[in-house]
Amino acid sequence: MDLKDLFLTPLYLALFYGLAFAVRKRFTNALTKKYFIPALSVKFLGAISLGAIYQFYYGGGDTFNYFNESKVIHQAFFESPSIGINLLSTANGIAEGPTAKYAAQMHWFSSETEYFVVKVCGFLGLFCFHTYSVIALMFALISFSGMWALYNTFLRLYPRLYKQLAIAVFFIPSVFFWGSGISKDALCIGALGWMFFAFYNLLVARTKIPQAIITILIAGFVLKSVKIYILISFIPPVMLWVTTQYSARIKSGALRALAMPVMIVLGAVIGLALSQSVASGNKNYDFDNIEDRATVASTYHNSISHSDENKGRGMGNSGYAMPDFTGPADIPKLAPQAIIIGLFRPFMWEVSNPVMLLSGIEILWITYLTFQVFRRTGFFKTFGRIGSTPLVLFCVVFSILFAIGTAITSGNFGNLVRYRIPLWPFYLTALFVLQDGFPVKKKTARRIIVRPVNRQVASA
Repeated sequence: MDLKDLFLTPLYLALFYGLAFAVRKRFTNALTKKYFIPALSVKFLGAISLGAIYQFYYGGGDTFNYFNESKVIHQAFFESPSIGINLLSTANGIAEGPTAKYAAQMHWFSSETEYFVVKVCGFLGLFCFHTYSVIALMFALISFSGMWALYNTFLRLYPRLYKQLAIAVFFIPSVFFWGSGISKDALCIGALGWMFFAFYNLLVARTKIPQAIITILIAGFVLKSVKIYILISFIPPVMLWVTTQYSARIKSGALRALAMPVMIVLGAVIGLALSQSVASGNKNYDFDNIEDRATVASTYHNSISHSDENKGRGMGNSGYAMPDFTGPADIPKLAPQAIIIGLFRPFMWEVSNPVMLLSGIEILWITYLTFQVFRRTGFFKTFGRIGSTPLVLFCVVFSILFAIGTAITSGNFGNLVRYRIPLWPFYLTALFVLQDGFPVKKKTARRIIVRPVNRQVASA
C-alpha cells in the first residue's frame, strides 16, 4: 500500500456508501434494514484489516502477490488494450505472440486458481487507478453481495430469526476478516452465497428460474476456477436439502415418514454423482487423485508452520497431527478427529500468536453454543430434529463434510482458520434454528401473557 491508497480510499468509501444507502431500500425490509450498512461496514473493515495485518504483521503474503502480479495486466491495458483483454480472457496458461512478454512477468500465469484472482484484481484495478485498498473494498463488495443473498434466503425460511441469522452470516470475526480482502476466500464465499440463493429459487421456490440458472452457472464457474473443493462439498448436501424439502411438504405424517429416508438416499446419490462429475478431470480434486492431494497439502502446510521463517513471523508451532490419509476409505476412521479439529480447534491452550487468539475466542463461543443445543434439547432429540428439519440437515451435513476436508488437508491452524470460513454461516445458522425450538419457561410465558393486558390498561 502507498500514498494513493490514503487519498483514494476515502473517496471510494464515500462512493460505495452512497451507493449502499441508495439501494438499501430495494434489498431490505423493516427488520433487515438496520443490518445492511453494519454488515457492509464489517466487510470493509475486514478488507482493510487483512491488508494491514499482512503488511505490518506478516510482512507480506498472497494478497499482495495477487495485487502485484495484476499490475502487469494493468500495464498491458494501457500499452495495448487487445493484449490486456487477451490476458484477462486466457484460461489455459499458454501465452503466444505479444502476450508472452507480459505472461513471463507473472509467476502465477500458469496456475489456474491463483491467476483467476489475479485477473479479477487486474480488471477491478482499471476502475480505481490500480489502488490496493480500493480493489480490496471491491472484493469486499463482491463478497457482501453473495452473503446478503444468503442471508435473505435463510430469512425466507426462518423470518423471525433475522437477528440471529445476521450474526451467523455477517458478524463472525474470522468470516468478515478472511473473507473480505483481495483473496480467493472473498470471491468464494460470495459465490457460495449466490449459489445457495439460486438453488433455492430454482429447485425449492421455483421462481425467477432463468435468473437462477444464470446465477448458478456464474457462481459455479467462480468456485470451480478458484476453489473447486467448495463446490464438491456443497453439491451433495444441497441436493439432499432439496429432496428433503420436497418430502417435508407431504401432508400425511405417515407418508412423510416413509418418504423421508427414500428422499435422503436419493438426494445423497444424486449429489455424489454430480460432485464426481464436477471433480472429474481436475488434476487435484478428481476422486481418483484425492489421496495424493490431501497428503501433499497436509504435509506442506504442516512443514510451513514449523519453518524458521514463519516462527519469526509469529506463525510457528501451529501444526497439528492427523493420521496418514490413504484414500476415501479412510474418511470414516478419520472423521471423528477431523470434525473436532475442523469445528472446535484451536483450543485456547493451543493459541500461539495474537491472530490465533481471536480465533480461539471465537471457537470457544461456538463450542458453547453447540453444547447449549445438546444440553437443552437432549443428545438424541437433537439428532432427531436435525434429521427432520431440511435446512438444518443441509447446514450440518455441509459443515461436517467441509470440516473433515479442511482438517485433513490444512496441516496447521493458521490455514485451517482461513480455509473453513465458508462453513461458519451454515453451521451457526443450524445452531440458531435448533435453539429456536427450545421450550419457553413458564415464568417467561406468564410475562408474555401479562403484557397485552398492561397495554390495554394503558390505552384505556
